[in-house]
Order: sequence, then C-alpha cells, then structure tokens
Amino acid sequence: MGKRTEFLYMSEQDCVDAGVMDIPRSIENAKEVLELLAKGDYLMGGAHHDNHGLYLMFPETSPFPNMPTAGPDRRFVAMPAYLGGRFNLAGVKWYGSNAENKKKGLPRSVLTVTLNDKDTGEPLCFMSANLISAVRTGAIPAVGARYLAKEGAEVLTCVGCGAIGKGCMDAILTEMKGLKKVVCYNHSVPRAEKLAAYAAEKYGVEAVVETDLAKATEAADIISVAVSRTAPLHFKREWVRPGTTFLCSGPLQCDEQLWLDMDIVYDHIGLHHEYVRDALNSGDKDKGYATYIGGPIYHLIDAGKKPALDDSLSIGKIILGQQQGRTSQDQIICFINCGMPVFDLGLGHDLYETALEKGIGTKLLLWDSPAQAE
Repeated sequence: MGKRTEFLYMSEQDCVDAGVMDIPRSIENAKEVLELLAKGDYLMGGAHHDNHGLYLMFPETSPFPNMPTAGPDRRFVAMPAYLGGRFNLAGVKWYGSNAENKKKGLPRSVLTVTLNDKDTGEPLCFMSANLISAVRTGAIPAVGARYLAKEGAEVLTCVGCGAIGKGCMDAILTEMKGLKKVVCYNHSVPRAEKLAAYAAEKYGVEAVVETDLAKATEAADIISVAVSRTAPLHFKREWVRPGTTFLCSGPLQCDEQLWLDMDIVYDHIGLHHEYVRDALNSGDKDKGYATYIGGPIYHLIDAGKKPALDDSLSIGKIILGQQQGRTSQDQIICFINCGMPVFDLGLGHDLYETALEKGIGTKLLLWDSPAQAE
C-alpha cells in the first residue's frame, strides 16, 4: 500500500484570507529571502542555480494555424526554485502573459505557485499567485528603501501607476513613515489620478499627479519605477537631485552620466550573471541586454565604465552588514529589483502555513495510493 497524498488548493480569496495583503509581513518575508540569497541557501534553475526561469516565446509567424504568434508581453515561464532557511521547500511559479488579456477582463499575467515537499516532490499547495507576485514585488523595493533611502526622505514619486506600481507604493509608504508627499506619473493620466486619490485617502499624504516626467523626477527623494517593457522611460541627469534613490521594478533608460553618477545595488548578483550569460549565448547581446532592467548597466560594465558585477553591491549583503549601502546624504543610488521565484515561494510558504492553522483553502486528493508505488 502506497502513501496517501493530499495537497491544499488556495484560491485568490483564500490567499487574501490568509493575509497576502499584510504588507509589513511581506516586507519582512522579502528581507528574509534576500538574506538567504546572500548566504547562498537557495537554488534556482539552470547550471549555475541562478536562472530566472525557462521561457516559452512564440515565433513571429507560424505555418500551424493553432500555434500562437509573438505579441506584446506574450510568453509562458516556468520558474522552479528551492528556498532554504525556515522555509525549506521546493516549488515552481508558472507564469502566462499576454497584453491582450485586458480585453478579456483578465490581468496581463495569470500566475500560479506550487509548493512541494523538498524530499518526496509531493505537492503541498497549489495557489493563485497574482496577488502574491504583486505584493512581494512591492515588498522588495520597500526593503531597498529601508536600507538605501537618505535620512529624512519626504517625497516619493511613483513612475508607473498600474497594479505593480500600486503594490510598490503601498509597501514603500508602509515602510517609510516619514514620507509626506506622493507624486504620480503615468502615460495614462486617469490611472495616475486614481493612484493619487488612493494614496491620499489611505495614507493621509499629499498626493498629486504630474504629467511632466522631468518635474516628477525633480520633486523626488525616492523614485519607484514600475513600468512595463512596452513603455520604457528616459531619465536625464539634470532632473535628479542629490540623495535620490531609484527603486527599479521595471525597465528604464538614463543619460549615461546619470548611470555613471549612480551607485548600483542589485537584488542578487548571481541572477545578473545569468542574464548576461543568456544574452551572450543568444547570439545577439544587444537584443538580449534590452530585455532586462539592468541591461543598460551591463553595457557600461562591458565598456569598463561601471564596476564588474562581482565588485558591485547587493542588498542582501548590505542587510547582513557585509557591505555598506548609502554612505552620504548626497549619494544617488539605483536599486535593481528583477524578481525571482524564491520570493514567491517565501511568501507562499507563510500563506500556506497560515491557511493550515486557520482551516483556509480546500484539501484535494492526489492519490489514496499511487498506482506506481512498489
């Protein structure tokens, strides 16, 4: 007789009931994962254990009528990982994306996470992950703000006011209690207006909409960048005042002098090595670099204008006290946050544990006894 295996199914509402919107908890969870990354107590895919995921991209054309073709943000990604520490589990984030989803009443990306026993491979939990991904994406720059923002920072500029931008703003305002004003910039002004109204009502801060990127930048002590790859932005050096902290959860372009004047802090150096390897192996380095938030920096590293990745700062090592982040009030810092499946596993683990404690979710049977048991 083989072993009976059950697992927990958690819908989006189950995740809400288990506390996915508990922002302080998500920030501490992200900090803990960043520490494990710096210590090396994790694994991700690929030969070097640092791969973001395996991408399924569609061709520009196809002779097969049912095969999808390329489109904005159209892809599937499988993102396996193991996370150590108290989490001590394996899992995978499964990611399907298509910009056309919005016409069907769906988010651009549809996400799920599966948590697995690290030894047997049995599923522990299958969960809706859109909110997990949005909340943990916001939590990471909030950790960056804690360790990198200048003392007395008062103005947050949100560049990109969609779901990810809102998640970043929520977490940063939760973490940085001294912030007094939020400036909202977005290509779609109504979306910026909606975020500003939300910020004013929920957090009691002054919140305004700015349609000029230069003015939005000039006003800021902290700039949260959360735009999609279909809407990149260009920042000029003269717009940025001393002491500004960029928290980048989306792509951006900058004058070369601005890149040179900024100290770069990475979420995880190993991930960026993997991005560079992937770009080189693609046969078109420039095109490869263009797909990553850190792409412009990789070009400057290749040209000898920025420190090599292994000589650069990582937020995990700063948290652990192994490196120093901000050294002066005038220092301009850019924190690059690309996201990794270990963060989804970390937050997913805590939601799963809460669900077990509170009887949230639906238990499903994988098998009473596996047919292949010996």
